[in-house]
Amino acid sequence: MPAPPPADDSHPIFRLVEIMARLRAPEGGCPWDLEQTFATIAPYTIEEAYEVADAIERGDLADLKDELGDLLLQVAFHARMAEEAGAFDFADVARAINDKMVRRHPHVFGDVTHKDVAEQTRAWETIKAGERAAKRAPGSGDAPPSLLDEVPTALPALTRAVKLSKRAARVGFVWPSAAEVLAKLHEEVAELEAEVAAGDIAKAREELGDVLFVCANLARELDVDPEAALRTTNAKFVRRFKYIEAELAAHGSSPEQSDLAEMDALWDAAKAAERAA
Repeated sequence: MPAPPPADDSHPIFRLVEIMARLRAPEGGCPWDLEQTFATIAPYTIEEAYEVADAIERGDLADLKDELGDLLLQVAFHARMAEEAGAFDFADVARAINDKMVRRHPHVFGDVTHKDVAEQTRAWETIKAGERAAKRAPGSGDAPPSLLDEVPTALPALTRAVKLSKRAARVGFVWPSAAEVLAKLHEEVAELEAEVAAGDIAKAREELGDVLFVCANLARELDVDPEAALRTTNAKFVRRFKYIEAELAAHGSSPEQSDLAEMDALWDAAKAAERAA
């Protein structure tokens, strides 16, 4: 029978690594944990990252501590599976990020100086580009490197659109101003309206994608995180719709028993109450 996890909490990171090893132990481990793979755990990793973001959005530091722990567990889980495969372990993960941070901060750990944050950001991107080029094996027969390489396809589509447009903007492939992005947005909306009017759903779907991509470009131009902006709007929608439900309930009704005109009037009342607050 494997030994129980160490009781000593003086090195909590080491304890976490050992707990994960115990959970994955062929004898006496957890059946669910033993069945998992990188692919099955990946959705949980993404979910935990979103829960971290949610705790930050709510300003709940106690919950943030717990959610960061859940996210750290995901790192330990992936590292343990990699160790079992003979690829790397948790210490290798820590060493890799330590080395990367030192390498990407020569202005902190070396003798490089930058006149401002903008220059530092450009230098950071240059270092990252060098890292991407170094990863490509010489003579491997791969396609030539692209500026858009390594923008993860698993990112939320809106976030990925911003990152893709930022990469392209580095070489001048960008609308010069927010006003010009807005003009393009109006153009794309008109094309979407035309396809909707024509009843061509396939083309409307494509045009809607174009509208969203231009919105992502506008977010980049305005230096706005579109995911954060949409989360704020989602929260606003929830808040106002709950107001509608509460007002209807106070009069013995419900959304199912109401109509659009009544609910729209209550929506406007919710907006007016927020402005007055």
